Amino acid sequence: MLDLPYTFELNPPGFVPSHYDNHIRRTLTSMRGQYLDAAAYEAMLAAGDELLYEVYELARPHESGELLHGISIVHPGKVGDEYYMTKGHFHTVLETAEVYVCLSGQGAMVMETPEGDWAVEWLAPGRVLYVPPRWAHRSVNTGPDDLITLFAYPGHAGHDYGTIEQQGFRKLIVERDGAAVVVDNPRWGKMEGEKG
Repeated sequence: MLDLPYTFELNPPGFVPSHYDNHIRRTLTSMRGQYLDAAAYEAMLAAGDELLYEVYELARPHESGELLHGISIVHPGKVGDEYYMTKGHFHTVLETAEVYVCLSGQGAMVMETPEGDWAVEWLAPGRVLYVPPRWAHRSVNTGPDDLITLFAYPGHAGHDYGTIEQQGFRKLIVERDGAAVVVDNPRWGKMEGEKG
């Protein structure tokens, strides 16, 4: 079958693509162990498995030369004082980059490298973020409305969620006195079950 160019529409305010092939829904359950305040997490989960974020993907082959793309929507809210966020990931092929275009809302992208560098870039409508190769990344919604981004990355990049699930990110985005601030993650780098 001949592969042809195509278009799709992103209509505000929700920016859900006019057509898509895969709809991923991540709830509190899928973020177990990712939030610092475990008691707040468990209390929220007892009240219901709330939807934290969604991803709408358009299917393309997972191979070099292709661009995988779609829409990410992180809903507003907090677990304790930590804002709703995506799981975050490295690319399996570390030497691959990603581009994000913020369409709506406000938030941050928390990033780090295996070598220990870290960065936080703030997102607002019209802002374009380039995530270089080797940088893990996680979207965080710091506002009262959905944080909506369009993303694109190489088809062969893959996703490594496991590294982040084990140790988290070096930095967290939390609310302090009504503002979003960057703080150190006191659990970063500690093995699961380790005390300290």
